[in-house]
Amino acid sequence: MQSNTPAYGSGSDSLDTSETANRSVRADWSAYATAYDLLSEHNPEYQAILHDFEAFLATIETPRIIYDIGGGTGNYTEIAARACPESEIRLAEPDAGMIGTARSKLAAHKNISYEALPLENIVGRGTADLVVCVHALYAMPAPEQRLEDMRRLLRPGGWLYLVDLGRHMNVADWRDYLFSQLKKKQGLAGALGVFWQGREIAKQNKAILKAQKNGVYWTHTEAQIASAATAAGFEIQRQEVVYRGYSDLLVCQAKP
Repeated sequence: MQSNTPAYGSGSDSLDTSETANRSVRADWSAYATAYDLLSEHNPEYQAILHDFEAFLATIETPRIIYDIGGGTGNYTEIAARACPESEIRLAEPDAGMIGTARSKLAAHKNISYEALPLENIVGRGTADLVVCVHALYAMPAPEQRLEDMRRLLRPGGWLYLVDLGRHMNVADWRDYLFSQLKKKQGLAGALGVFWQGREIAKQNKAILKAQKNGVYWTHTEAQIASAATAAGFEIQRQEVVYRGYSDLLVCQAKP
């Protein structure tokens, strides 16, 4: 699964006893980071979103300030840094393992700064031209309020490129799909080798599913995330279901 997701914890600001117990039902993003890029390179659905983001950047005026929220290992930041070398790019990622991987991978790019903070703690209002948030919102506390935080960061008319996991993570379905893709390209032995190296991914995807079922991570329909984005002050310019039906992609502009 594409991650770019920080260790945000529960999906609610106020927790009762049972919800507090659920805080332990979530993915270990630092463990995820160790194998994340390996498997993502072989996932056509993940690569399709990367290509879509790169194509999107070519359609807008070059942003002056870009935030990559829950930027994980930095794959979207890397595309932005390459496509917009004059832009100031801020990768926000509170998980130490994820941001550590991103720092190492992106060291050659001098227009990137790093903020080891959750979205709600980022200081800034109305300065960003583009906010990117890919497969991170669902794992944040109070996701509807986090959409408002993204709106807070953007200038009026600024862009939000949002992709979010909305449906339950069917681990067996993804395993079968990825294995079939790998087998086509690398043969049986090659596919088994990649799966062995990336075995931590399967473990953490099971944790994501458990957190979804326990209500710790946000699940939503296409209509629900559209409603949440509109309520937060965004005008949706494009919306589609991606990632084999599991995720929603929204390209939005901040309303005045």
